[in-house]
Amino acid sequence: MNRPTFPTLLIAAGFSWLGLSAQAGEIRVMCYQDGIECEVTAELAKRFEAQNPGTKVVVDTVPYKTILEQLPVQLAAGQGPDIARVTDLGGLSKYYLDISKDLKNRKTLDEPFAATAAWLAPTPGDKGIYGFMSQLTMTGPFVNKTLFEQAKVAMPGPKATWDEWAEATRKVARATQTKAAMAWDRSGHRFAGPAISFGAKLFDAKGDPVIDAGYQNSVNKFVAWHKDGTMMREVWAGSGGSTYASSIDEFINGNVVMVLAGSWQIGNLQKKVGQNFDWVAVPNPCGPAACSGIPGGAAWVALKTSKSPKETAAFLEFMASEPAYAEFTARTNNIPAHAGLAKKGVNYTQADAASKAALGVFGSGVAQLAPVAYRFQGYKFNRAIMLPTVTRVTQAIVGEMSPEDAVQKINADMQDAIKQAQK
Repeated sequence: MNRPTFPTLLIAAGFSWLGLSAQAGEIRVMCYQDGIECEVTAELAKRFEAQNPGTKVVVDTVPYKTILEQLPVQLAAGQGPDIARVTDLGGLSKYYLDISKDLKNRKTLDEPFAATAAWLAPTPGDKGIYGFMSQLTMTGPFVNKTLFEQAKVAMPGPKATWDEWAEATRKVARATQTKAAMAWDRSGHRFAGPAISFGAKLFDAKGDPVIDAGYQNSVNKFVAWHKDGTMMREVWAGSGGSTYASSIDEFINGNVVMVLAGSWQIGNLQKKVGQNFDWVAVPNPCGPAACSGIPGGAAWVALKTSKSPKETAAFLEFMASEPAYAEFTARTNNIPAHAGLAKKGVNYTQADAASKAALGVFGSGVAQLAPVAYRFQGYKFNRAIMLPTVTRVTQAIVGEMSPEDAVQKINADMQDAIKQAQK
């Protein structure tokens, strides 16, 4: 996901929480944003401070890469903020702080977020409260509608396949001299939705992760699209290892017809595309097995590194309250994880027509998610699948190995990573 530069940006290189230790009554919040999530959080924090004299909330806005790569290192070293906005929900769970005993009203976080509470639990059946989902997300594509109109190519319908979208976007790219037809975020999480659609089961009958023929099908297809120029090569081949890379800026800049990103980019598109072109969110394309994306989202979590656990609990309780949560959701154009708010509906007063339509597409798309997509998102070691996928598929794209060898390597890397994690 692309992260713009912000006034409080902390440079990733050499980043350390040493020297940023909180003062008495101070809470440090590590936050990344796709649009204006941290800005809205900082404004809400001022309101919280007014209601809680003596407590100071410092929102440190960092690049998403810092959350993925440096926060885990800091936490493993026993350093870190009081609160962080994270997406590796299960992988970081051993560092979460149970705030239940310091909450004024446990129900504020317990009942509205019951459906996703297990995603944050360090162990199955754990009854602690460690935070809550700041929003629900779903992976899915965005399409440059203006380019389709210029090319006079009909846009595929709601049940169209990935092959049909590839063919249509290729026609559009050729007719409009657009750099590439499609791009997917360089992310194993993004890759997982199409993989499931192409038949990847991800888990065997015992519940153990598996890289099967369906996963091979998706790797074959993805590599072939890079070889024939359908996919923008720079997104995946432009980085090494398992490093994340976004595709959304290529879309914003008009370089690709279609990107696979997700609902969290709606606010970013509204802010940056403006009147440059018309864009739409479309349902996840189908494969032989499904038409699925991956559910997910970012969570506000309390961390064991906190020196102010009571204040941390109070701030999270404030952010989870329906009035604050409703404002955060409406202003950031996100899908609510709060059950009560989801039932009432969100009044997206600051969303333009394209954003409201996109929110509707993603919201209705939740019903199309394959059951294994939820299972994958909640799997504690899902990064053991996602990270090797990025590394090995890239090696196949650049010709260092065949797609078949890449899948064998993904499987071996996955098994090794899980063994290491279980030690």
